[in-house]
Amino acid sequence: MNAALTVPGRLELAALGTSALLLVTDPGRLDRAAAVLRAELAAIDLACSRFRPDSEITKLHRAAGRPVTVGPLLAEAIDAALRAAELTGGLVDPTVGAAVRALGYDRDFAQVRAMQERRGTGDGLPEVPARPAPGWWRVHFDRDSREVLLPRGVTLDLGATAKALAADRAAHRAAEATGRGVLVGLGGDLGLAGTPPDGGWRVAVADDHRHAMDSPAQTISVTSGGLATSSTVARAWQHRGRRRHHIVDPRTGDNPAPLWRTVSVAAGSCVDANTASTAAIVLGRAATDWLVRRGMPARLVTEDGQVVHTAGWPLTEEGV
Repeated sequence: MNAALTVPGRLELAALGTSALLLVTDPGRLDRAAAVLRAELAAIDLACSRFRPDSEITKLHRAAGRPVTVGPLLAEAIDAALRAAELTGGLVDPTVGAAVRALGYDRDFAQVRAMQERRGTGDGLPEVPARPAPGWWRVHFDRDSREVLLPRGVTLDLGATAKALAADRAAHRAAEATGRGVLVGLGGDLGLAGTPPDGGWRVAVADDHRHAMDSPAQTISVTSGGLATSSTVARAWQHRGRRRHHIVDPRTGDNPAPLWRTVSVAAGSCVDANTASTAAIVLGRAATDWLVRRGMPARLVTEDGQVVHTAGWPLTEEGV
């Protein structure tokens, strides 16, 4: 997913193992918005990256078994992850960290891809049985004091919500700093704030956000809230003789049974949109009813390219 409208106030950069996009309705305010975006990206990476030895979440893992008072941003990210788990009945669960590592996603994705290119599709490693995630309810978190007690053996992966949270935060803070409409895109996650351009932000939807501008599957208009696409296509690799991707079913600790290759959802925030799109891929065939019951507009694409829409997602190019 990417913004299809080219406006003068546009910036693209690499961040968080993916690409970041910033659009501002007034090009004269781009520098101010860019400073906010860079600060937010640096802060979320230092707080939540499981690949950095100096990140706050890495330090939290080292202190497992003992209560730790975490910083405001990590507390907000953990709160968002636990809320997502509760709202989805554990379909989106931050305690999948060990499962994600076992599938081969144990370093920054650029390094995973580089290693794949060096060794080819066969790594010669035997397959290891998957294990269910320990469960989000085992994480003790006090929102008021920001105290976290992480049980020993529990590893957090905030990937399903932290990037979306960064998109929401950056968009709202940049809009406040500039007084203008702002769109922030982080990979397939879009956060919007402020007054949009006439007709809304034109957004290209595709399996892989990196190619959305060149070959969009659909172009829609959005004006507020958030939009997220979860995909089994963009972040995929070979591990222990099998194709793997970054979405894990917490109930099994393995990738979900293949059905949806892409799910795009519109919601009131990017965090809510990403929570729903991730849950939909985990749910498989039950996803459409789950989304309809929650009134969430979505576009779901099967492995063989069949497209399903729910709850008002446009069938043609129009707004959501």
